[in-house]
Amino acid sequence: MIIFAIAIKLLKMKYLPLKLAFILALFINLPLTYSQEREVLPKGLTEAEKVILSEYQFVNRVVSDPPTGPVRAAAEWEEVEYLVITWVPSFQNILRQIVEVGITECKVIITTQNQSSVASYLTSQGVDLTNVIFMNEPYNSIWIRDYGGNTIYSDDVGERAYTDWIYNRPRPFDDVMPSAHANMLGFPIYVTNSGTNDLVNTGGNYMSDGLGNAFASKLVLDENAPGNPYGVTPKTESDIDAIMNAYMGIENYIKMETLQYDQIHHIDMHMKLLDEETLLVSKYPEGVADGPQIEDNIDYVLSNFSSVFGTPYDVVWIDAPPSAGGNYPDTGGYYRTFSNSVFVNGSVIVPTYRPEVDGPALDLYQDMLPGYNIVGIDVDNPGENLISLYGAIHCIVHTIGVDEPLWIVHQPIDEANTSSNVAVDAMIKHISGVSNASVFWREEGDTNYSEVPMSLVSGDDWSADLSIPATPTKIEYYIEAEANSGKVLSRPIVAPEGYWTINVETLSTEDWAINNISEPYPNPTRDQVSFNLNQIEGPIQLSIYSILGQQLYTRTIDHGDGVVTLDLQNNWNGTLFVVFEGAFGKINKKVVKY
Repeated sequence: MIIFAIAIKLLKMKYLPLKLAFILALFINLPLTYSQEREVLPKGLTEAEKVILSEYQFVNRVVSDPPTGPVRAAAEWEEVEYLVITWVPSFQNILRQIVEVGITECKVIITTQNQSSVASYLTSQGVDLTNVIFMNEPYNSIWIRDYGGNTIYSDDVGERAYTDWIYNRPRPFDDVMPSAHANMLGFPIYVTNSGTNDLVNTGGNYMSDGLGNAFASKLVLDENAPGNPYGVTPKTESDIDAIMNAYMGIENYIKMETLQYDQIHHIDMHMKLLDEETLLVSKYPEGVADGPQIEDNIDYVLSNFSSVFGTPYDVVWIDAPPSAGGNYPDTGGYYRTFSNSVFVNGSVIVPTYRPEVDGPALDLYQDMLPGYNIVGIDVDNPGENLISLYGAIHCIVHTIGVDEPLWIVHQPIDEANTSSNVAVDAMIKHISGVSNASVFWREEGDTNYSEVPMSLVSGDDWSADLSIPATPTKIEYYIEAEANSGKVLSRPIVAPEGYWTINVETLSTEDWAINNISEPYPNPTRDQVSFNLNQIEGPIQLSIYSILGQQLYTRTIDHGDGVVTLDLQNNWNGTLFVVFEGAFGKINKKVVKY
C-alpha cells in the first residue's frame, strides 16, 4: 500500500503521469508471490479508482461489430453448462460452498493463478475436482457477475456466443475475462467497446426473461450519458436500447429509478426474475430505507409493462433482513438481501445472514420453486463478510448456457374449473427440431404421473388437452420434450420432483371469467391496451364505453383463448370502461387513457 499511496500523492502533485500512477496502483493489486494475497476490491469504486476513473481508457480502438443476425439472451433459469467464479482467497469458504453446489449441476470454471493451492484446499475439504476446470488468468476482483459475459444464441437456439459490455470499473483484467472464457471454450464473443456501440453496463444491473424483455436501473442511462466519466459516446435511451437489441436481442428494456441507499444501483440487490412472469422483490418495513422507492418502481412496472404472456407480473415480496441490532441501510446497516441468488440448473444458491431470518426466506424459495435444491450460504460473518463490500452470492457467480439448448416456454396454469378441458400450450425449440413432447400430470398426493402426448400445432407451438377431474383438487404437472438429436429436457428443469400446480375449483361461469380475464395492461395507456383472456370460451362481445356511458367501440370475438389488443383513438381520453359479455355474464374493466 505504500507504493500506491506514494503514486497517488505524486499524481495529485502532478509529478507523475496518470497512466504511470495507474500502473503502480495496479501493481499492488497483483500477487507478488503465491504466498501473498492481493487487496480485496469492493463491488463499488475504491478511492484510488475514483482518482483515475476519468483518465482511464475504457474504449477500444479496434471495432467489434454486433452479431449479423437475430440473437436471444438466455434467462438465468435455463440450462447452463458452466458455472464461473474468480477465486479470491479471502472468501475461500464461501467459494468452496458454491463449487460444492456447482459440481453437482454442471462444470465449474475457477479463475486463479495459484491452481495448486486452490486444488489442494478444495480436495482437503472433500470437494471432487472431476467437474472443476482451472483457468490461469490474471484478475482484479471477485465480482464476476458484473464483468462476466452473458450467453446469447443466434436464432433463439442456434450458435452459442457471448456478449460483453465495458465494465464500469478501471479493472483491466476483470474487463477482458469474458474473452478468456470465450477463447478457452471456443465460441464467438461480441464486445460493446468501440465506435458508437461503446456501451458501459454491468451484469448485476441486468436481468432477462430469455424472451426479449430485460430489467435494469437507470444507472445504465447515467453511465452512458453526456459527460460520463468513461469516455464513451454519449447516448440517448433509444441509442442504448438499440445496442442491447443488436447485441442481445432485447426488445423491451425496462429501466427503474435508482435507489438512494444502494450505493451501486444494481437491481440484483433487490429484485430477481424467478420465471417469465414472476418477480421476487425485497421488502422493507413501511417507510424504511429504499422500501418506498422499490414499491414505486414495482408499481411503475405493473402499470406500464406486462410479462411476455401478456399478463401482469406476479410479484412475490421477500423481507430484507436488518442487522442483528435492527439496522437497515438507512441507519448504517449493510444492504442485506435474499433476492441476490443464482440459478445453477436444479439448484438455487441464496445468500444467508443468521438463522432467525434465513429460515422463512429459504422456506419461501422452496414454496416458489418446488423440487429445486435450495442452498443457503452465509455472507455475513466476521471471517468472510462479503455483504460489507456491497454484494452477495449473485454478484460473485456467473453462468454460461449450454450448447444447443432445448428451450421450453410455458405459461403455468394456475386455476381450472372442475369437469373442464384445459389446453396446456408450450413453445419448444431445438436446433435439430423436436421429435415429441408430453405433459405429465397427477393429482396431489399421488405418486405416479400420467402422460398426455402433446401435438405440434404449428411452427414451434405444441399443445395437449387435460381432462380436469369433477371434484376440487390440485393437479401437479410438468412438460417433457425430446429433440431429434435425442436430447431430453423437462420444464421445470427439476421435474418430476418439481412441477407446476393447478388449483381445481368449482366456479360459476362468471367467477371463472372474472378470474381469467386479466387486468388491462399497460394502464394508464396512451395508444393501446391489452387483455389476456386465457381460456374463456367464446363468443365474447367486447365494447368500450366513455365515463358518460357512450359506446365508443364494439366487436365480437369467436374464441377467448389468448391476448386481445385494442387500439384507442386519440380523442378517447380519461376513464374508459371495457366490457366483456358472453355466456359467463358481464365483466367490466377500467382503463385510464392519457
